Amino acid sequence: MIPHPPDESDRSEAFVRTLVEHERWLATYVYSLVASTADAEDILQECKVVLWRKFANFTPGTNFRAWARTIALHQILNYRRAEQRRPWSPLEQAFIEAVAAEIERRPEALDRRAEALRTCLQKLPHAHRAIVHLRYFDDCSIEEIATRSDRSAEAVYRLLSRIRKVLNDCVNREFASTPTSG
Repeated sequence: MIPHPPDESDRSEAFVRTLVEHERWLATYVYSLVASTADAEDILQECKVVLWRKFANFTPGTNFRAWARTIALHQILNYRRAEQRRPWSPLEQAFIEAVAAEIERRPEALDRRAEALRTCLQKLPHAHRAIVHLRYFDDCSIEEIATRSDRSAEAVYRLLSRIRKVLNDCVNREFASTPTSG
């Protein structure tokens, strides 16, 4: 392996440290704007590649999230334009841009809500966390979850409904008890 000049090594380390610090936030941002988990994963991967390619243009000490958010939004819109599975709708682009603009206006509140959700997920019993993971992270169908958990589809629907209510109530309590920074 050919050693990098010191400045390239420093740049690589700075990028990795910055990305690791903001990776969960970036994933949350992309997943909030893309309906399909598989598409979101593809977009997130491409976004990280573009962030690396353009990292030399980032000014250290400025707002990394704002810079990354702009790149991520462009990746999402580019992905939708190139996607051949569904026809592109101008309304979809307007919707994505409107949601992205709202996220940009309220990033601290969304970060606090995401942190509250992580806290609340950890409070769930293991079996309930597993059901949530299957549904929202592994993108399993209700029928597949029913088969895996030895429940009826109706029982899974009811359980997910109760879990969502518990999480919503918990997030609202956590969010209300966390002081704002501004």
